[in-house]
Amino acid sequence: MRQTDPFKAPQLMKPLPELMSFLEGLPEPHILFDNQYRILAANAAYLRQFSPDRGVVGRTCFEVSHHFSVPCDQSGESCPLMKARESGQRERVLHLHHTAKGEEYVNIELAPLLNAEGEQVFFIEKMETLRATEDQSKGQGLIGRSTAFQHMLSMVARVAPSMATVLLLGESGTGKELVARAVHEASPRAARALVPVDCSSLPENLFESELFGHERGAFTGANAARSGLVEAASGGTLFLDEVGDIPLSMQVKLLRLLETGTYRRVGSSEQRHADIRVVSATHRNLDEMVAQGKFREDLYYRLSTFPIHLPALRERRDDIAPLTLALLQRVAGPRKLKISDSALQLLNIQNYPGNVRELRNLLERSTLLCDGDVLEVSHVQEALLSGRRPFWPAPLPGAMATPQVGLPGINTVAPVASPGALKLVERAALQDMVNAHPGSRAELAAQLGISERSLYRKLKAVQSDSLR
Repeated sequence: MRQTDPFKAPQLMKPLPELMSFLEGLPEPHILFDNQYRILAANAAYLRQFSPDRGVVGRTCFEVSHHFSVPCDQSGESCPLMKARESGQRERVLHLHHTAKGEEYVNIELAPLLNAEGEQVFFIEKMETLRATEDQSKGQGLIGRSTAFQHMLSMVARVAPSMATVLLLGESGTGKELVARAVHEASPRAARALVPVDCSSLPENLFESELFGHERGAFTGANAARSGLVEAASGGTLFLDEVGDIPLSMQVKLLRLLETGTYRRVGSSEQRHADIRVVSATHRNLDEMVAQGKFREDLYYRLSTFPIHLPALRERRDDIAPLTLALLQRVAGPRKLKISDSALQLLNIQNYPGNVRELRNLLERSTLLCDGDVLEVSHVQEALLSGRRPFWPAPLPGAMATPQVGLPGINTVAPVASPGALKLVERAALQDMVNAHPGSRAELAAQLGISERSLYRKLKAVQSDSLR
């Protein structure tokens, strides 16, 4: 390689042909770039996946991958090159990249190459798409781009290639099975089965048999030998969902499986070897359960080698809009439904104690109430009214809540820091209802549960807004 300092040389440094040949022989996408972020070479795998129609040599990595005009660390992203400069060693990060299929999460591994003086001259970057997020542009798989969501994904990308047991911690409806699948699909075991076990639905007397299998005659009704879920997961991943619901009497047998990698079928003395990777999940506070004697402490430590927190939807509010658009595609079926801005605004201010599952249910109800091609705020409002609980908007951080009188379904608590937000949603909902109502103003007022005089006052406010 030439020893020219890249900071002083405006021209591109030309790497040795042997290095170029090495890159080209790698099956994964790789690029080679210099200290000025300029791409010097890209192998065929990279060009196929990330830039099939455009050349990349001479362009900066941040412009090609992110369409940024400045390096990642100046655009709010973690820059592997800067981290490698500081640490002097290989670095890994998760980035949202532009690809031939749209934006996708890519696991990046960057290694610095040194010259004879020990200076970092070149950098080799390996890229691997996170399979569970490959279909974000199609509204499938794990969807999001908030900081909390990206941190969770970075933990998935880091632990997936290992054999470490993973404990997913999060509220109901946060997508624990989807994340378990992401861990499995990013692991060396992806070609084999991911076998879910719903621990909360298995009765205590059947738990051992379902998990480990049984021999013929082991108990009444065991007319034939049967393999268990551990054997079904051989070579793959066993996903123990709601592990906090496992009975204490069964926890010791699960602990033996994790500690020794062996188990026995019910009614057998033969030790069997389990070739599995274990991922577990719970919405319960296992620390409290351990303190109360309801969960074995030794089992807790075996399961939680690498805990990952799944953020609640209220902790990733920036993801509500992309999740809404993706879920709308799924629940609307063949219908090509769009959603109005006011309806989306109303969805954005809800708290969603049931998380993504609750958002999906709300959208499904809303689509069933919509006969047209656009989901309006009135459809969402009616779906909210038919729910099992009143929906409250999330207060802004540090904001005091104050009651706000409006239309039914939007009579909520609004943050003082944003007093106009709910009024805009309320007035948009009212306008939609007026446009859709075939009867008289008196009938509409009765339907809304307000006086005719109040209705006229609200309509006047809507007209005043439209004239501004």
